[in-house]
Amino acid sequence: MSQVTEYSEKVMDHFMNPRNVGEIEGAAGIGTVGNAKCGDIMRMYLDIDDDMVVREARFKTFGCGAAIATSSMATELVKGKTVADALKVTNKAVMEALDGLPPVKVHCSLLAEEAIHAALWDYATKNNIEIEGLQPPVNDIDETEEFYKM
Repeated sequence: MSQVTEYSEKVMDHFMNPRNVGEIEGAAGIGTVGNAKCGDIMRMYLDIDDDMVVREARFKTFGCGAAIATSSMATELVKGKTVADALKVTNKAVMEALDGLPPVKVHCSLLAEEAIHAALWDYATKNNIEIEGLQPPVNDIDETEEFYKM
């Protein structure tokens, strides 16, 4: 017997009409993360200007509706922000912006957060700069209890 998962209107809107889908040619930073257990893979592209502001954000995601919705919302949340403020976009912020996610789909918001961090790490590495608070990226988001603490 399958379990029915309830999604908010915002989640459904971002799933059915995702924003910022695609690649950015010559992106300043590209980050790819995944979850081996569920099979979701998320790639985030960031175009960052000389003032360290995210001009454009795009994504390509292979995964469920929640993964697509969180990718879409994450790109919306980082556009126009400084690199330092983009780093502060958390999985909780993504979930709140989408009016919540079912507990079984929280890992999708973690993918979005880590994809942003991975793209920022790539940007920092390419430009030989240090971004305060930025840690090396996590390539596989493990669905353990520690990741569900907010």
